[in-house]
Amino acid sequence: MKILITGGKGQLGLDLKKLLDKEHEVYAWDIDELDITQGEEVINKIAGLNPEIIIHAAAYTDVDGCEENMNLAYQVNAYGTRNVAVACQECNARLVYISTDFVFDGTKDKPYIEFDQANPLNIYGESKLAGEEFVKNLLNRYYIVRTAWLYGEDGNNFIKTMLELAKKKESLDVVNDQVGSPTYTRDLSQAIQELITTDLYGIYHVSNSGESSWYQFARKIFEYTETEIEVNPVTSQEFTRLATRPKYSVMQNYSLEQGLDYKMRNWEEALKDYLN
Repeated sequence: MKILITGGKGQLGLDLKKLLDKEHEVYAWDIDELDITQGEEVINKIAGLNPEIIIHAAAYTDVDGCEENMNLAYQVNAYGTRNVAVACQECNARLVYISTDFVFDGTKDKPYIEFDQANPLNIYGESKLAGEEFVKNLLNRYYIVRTAWLYGEDGNNFIKTMLELAKKKESLDVVNDQVGSPTYTRDLSQAIQELITTDLYGIYHVSNSGESSWYQFARKIFEYTETEIEVNPVTSQEFTRLATRPKYSVMQNYSLEQGLDYKMRNWEEALKDYLN
């Protein structure tokens, strides 16, 4: 198949290309090749390529930055997604839209499934949810893939930040009242590879299984790398952040398990694999 990946230089985009290149004709475009906010350009360039599948991973993911620049958040995450969806219409392509756990408000006391009501707390979540709505309204053949707490081999992520800070500090304060599911981009890529072999369209939660706070995540990173450092649990209120984060955004991969009988491995196993 001919596949186009937007956000091709991001953590997920790079892992997707490495994996899908083995069996498909893959094009990974980043903002230098395709500015998704430019509607006519998006339609014309994608129509010229004529892909069978578009994996739309490009996004404005700076959660606090979205609060400062709401217009940019909606231009990229909502209207940019609309532009890609319209381009899919033009070339009759299927769309995989990468969304987020931040579409939920975090007030549930058990993992969110795909049928739970979205209610984002911040502009990032609102703009990504708006992208979901454009996809659902414009297309019939789509996979909306909600994921969370991504880390990969390329680019910056929480793991690399923690290990770098540990080189400079004797102790670290890490938030312990935000709980989610750390997710390895390689595992996410493999699930997407499986998903696009089917015609089972709809919304999917795809994250490594299990749950962790950022504090617990940091503790495991240092444990597995045998890094000696004191890690102190703190509350979200002790950090001044522009965007409100959901306290509990764990997602169950319900549709993936029920519809495809596909299970994601535990986040701790994935983390060990990544660090090794």
